[in-house]
Amino acid sequence: MRPGFASWSFILCILLVFLIPQDTGARKIATTEKEVSHDLQKLVLEGLALDNILQLEGADVEINNKHVKQDDDGDDSDDEDDDDDDDDDEQKKIIRKNLHKHMDIELNVFFTPSDLKVGKIMPIYFSKKNSSTSPKFLTREEASQIPFSSKHLKSLLKFFSIPKHSPQAKAMKYTLKNCELESMEGETKFCATSLESLLDFAHYLFGSNAKFKPLTTVHLSNSTAILQNYTISQVEVISVPNIIGCHPMPYPYAVFYCHSQQSDTNMYEVLVEGENGGRVKAAAICHMDTSKWDKDHVSFRVLKVEPGTSPVCHFFPPDNLVWVPLT
Repeated sequence: MRPGFASWSFILCILLVFLIPQDTGARKIATTEKEVSHDLQKLVLEGLALDNILQLEGADVEINNKHVKQDDDGDDSDDEDDDDDDDDDEQKKIIRKNLHKHMDIELNVFFTPSDLKVGKIMPIYFSKKNSSTSPKFLTREEASQIPFSSKHLKSLLKFFSIPKHSPQAKAMKYTLKNCELESMEGETKFCATSLESLLDFAHYLFGSNAKFKPLTTVHLSNSTAILQNYTISQVEVISVPNIIGCHPMPYPYAVFYCHSQQSDTNMYEVLVEGENGGRVKAAAICHMDTSKWDKDHVSFRVLKVEPGTSPVCHFFPPDNLVWVPLT
């Protein structure tokens, strides 16, 4: 048996347990407003850190900043553009209203390489979510039978029995638009709607015969404090030529926004111990060249640095996956 293959098989089994529904009968997709687990309020309050991480890694999450090309054939998108614009304005108002109240907490994920020292104490935000209530992956066959395009949003809302102007509809639009944005220069991206397609994307980037494994942030204790002072007790450098970051997106079933950026980065696994009893094994990444970044990115404000003057690092949220090749 190849070195690391047993551990990879174990990790894959864990992914299957948490991402694939376990019932043996006909599987049910969440189709009602109550059943869809991500509403707009949760998207705003829990998604601030994700949005900033996506921006930091080169993905533009502002859905109005780029024009999304759509195929005219079979277009059943909503023609009431004014209503959609009003929805976007409403969403922005909600974000602005809650930004200052919640942003400072969730932005305690950024740091610099000089912070990665054993014994270093710093406040870190690690969200906690119940994986049993998270949306599950469909099989490739099931996912292929459901359109995944903003031009089909109207029919998708009907299919999932979701009201047009509901928070869930806004969340679905958010995800579809982000998945349709063009890749940045040097970036390869893909939205995985099944575990099979996610693994195919990893094979595409790493090689058809490559072995790889997922890293993620794991809570090792039951501490309920999502923000607390943590002491770094161990730092492991993950030396790999390329990584794939996969971020869960709000949708009735599991969708992961996966992308790989050609840039100078360092990957780490960090063990931290909290003052309130929290123990976390966290995946972290440092972006070494920030000279071309938007000077208004929030990480510069948090770290009090300017573009090009310092690397910027961040911890990955617990429900994110980082795929790395096995050497």
